[in-house]
Amino acid sequence: MKHIVIIGNGISGITAARHIRKQSSHKITVISSETDYFYSRTALMYIYMGHMKFENTKPYEDWFWKKNKIELLRDHVVSVLPSSKSVALASGQTIRYDILILATGSKSNLFGWPGQELKGVQGLYSYPDLMAMEENTKKVKHAVLVGGGLIGVEMAEMLRSRNIQVTFLVREAEFWNNVLPLQEASLISRHLRKHHVDLKVNTELQKIEGDAEGRVKCIVTSAGETIDCQFVGLTVGVSPNIEFLKGSGIETNRGVLVNEFLETNIADIYAIGDCVERTYTLPGRRNIEQVWYTGRMMGEVVAQTVCGNKTRYEPGPWFNSAKFFDIEYQTYGQVAPTRHPDEEEFYWEHSSGKKAMHLVWNKTSKQFLGINTFGIRLRHECFDAWLRANRNIHFIVDHLEEANFDPEFFARHESEIIQDFYQQFPQYKPRKIVKA
Repeated sequence: MKHIVIIGNGISGITAARHIRKQSSHKITVISSETDYFYSRTALMYIYMGHMKFENTKPYEDWFWKKNKIELLRDHVVSVLPSSKSVALASGQTIRYDILILATGSKSNLFGWPGQELKGVQGLYSYPDLMAMEENTKKVKHAVLVGGGLIGVEMAEMLRSRNIQVTFLVREAEFWNNVLPLQEASLISRHLRKHHVDLKVNTELQKIEGDAEGRVKCIVTSAGETIDCQFVGLTVGVSPNIEFLKGSGIETNRGVLVNEFLETNIADIYAIGDCVERTYTLPGRRNIEQVWYTGRMMGEVVAQTVCGNKTRYEPGPWFNSAKFFDIEYQTYGQVAPTRHPDEEEFYWEHSSGKKAMHLVWNKTSKQFLGINTFGIRLRHECFDAWLRANRNIHFIVDHLEEANFDPEFFARHESEIIQDFYQQFPQYKPRKIVKA
């Protein structure tokens, strides 16, 4: 029986622990300084908004861990010592391992802005961050958010739920314009403003100023504008949480470097989840992918390998989903913010401004490359299969209705979308077969 030590109790680490237990009787120790038990990180915003309590975000009862012989240790790892196959903890303990799995997640980015250390200035990634936000937003009337992206829009919704005025600084021409094409970015920008978010595009943070008590009192933008505020949310992305690995001999770049089996350069040490940077290329995917489902998939894969069934990490075509206030967003495949010369596109937007669909394909081969959808739910299994099969745009348009996943009484728009598509691209319209 081996001792498997997992650093981190997020979705990747806990998935690995659960699947290792399903397949073996190895001793498992999960070390985390964040919380006693695993919780759903994606539910943090709903705790703040009053929709849930923290205990409702724990997928498993507290007795689950003891019953399944998964030891949970509330402590902080300060260093990894591969030469002695051990980890040193902040409490002074040293824990030995046979196999080590790094699942340490991410941390909020800080770019050295003057004043970023003031009270009332923070990011949002962990449960301690949520507790800090709860304290930092008491009696706050005006908040400034810096940087676009999904964490930023979540924080905007959280603050607006308490009627806190929000000013949002985005350096791009529209919200998340570095990820979304201009059509979708403009749609979301309009939607944020409809929800009373003061969105300032083409604007960057220059500095944060504090009062005599060391609390934020205002920010100054790159244009020289001063905006009074009592809270600043820094939502400019996250980075792999790997500082504690310095001097360990484990190879890192932006993240922990791993091969296709999620192995590091040191035997019996693996890395999974947000802290990972792949050393090999997967078509259509980035080498660092900090999303919930990739962490879960990596946890399942590494469990297979450490239990004797060596398994490659092959996540398939890219997909993701999110929510912009009350607009749900899904993406499958590749829809770049700027269209490549070899690509063709079709964009449809509903008159309400809350539903849209964007299709992209190769001009020459007509191979379907990707889709963005807003306000219309699509079936993941359909687009995953179609992307894997290299279906063409004709097939996608003709089968669009069967991919719809909206509930029964939701309005359907496929007929309108297909009609608009063939009006724009009449050369793609199927020819009618005339019987003799």
